Amino acid sequence: MKLHELASAPGSVKERKRIGRGPASGQGKTAGKGHKGQNARAGKGTRPGFEGGQMPLQRRVPKRGFVNVFRKEIAAVNLAKLEKTFADGATVTIDALLETGLIKKTLDGVKILGQGELTKKLTVQVNAFSESAKQKIEAAGGKAEVI
Repeated sequence: MKLHELASAPGSVKERKRIGRGPASGQGKTAGKGHKGQNARAGKGTRPGFEGGQMPLQRRVPKRGFVNVFRKEIAAVNLAKLEKTFADGATVTIDALLETGLIKKTLDGVKILGQGELTKKLTVQVNAFSESAKQKIEAAGGKAEVI
């Protein structure tokens, strides 16, 4: 096959609609825009959601509550899950948690929570720890490292 032999698949390339090119095209005169009015003018018509001056739906619907745009989504893991999943002396990193499936996404950070008991000596390297989790990890002889 040579470059000059390349061709698009039949039907994959569509001719563009040439608007306002006489009666033969079927898109002449008003060019598919109807007669006069705001939407027939150059520069298009109104913004999306505009309802002709009526109060738009987006403003009519009542708003409730408060949305904190600065909120951080944290992926949480309990010590009981670490106990089940990792071997004694292992290093628990965010990548290791993703690989084992304990977390699906890192979101804005990973935090270890203190629910459950820990008997294995683990080195845990994540973004945050609860106080009880930190105490339990260090009591088992491991390390709680904030990254």
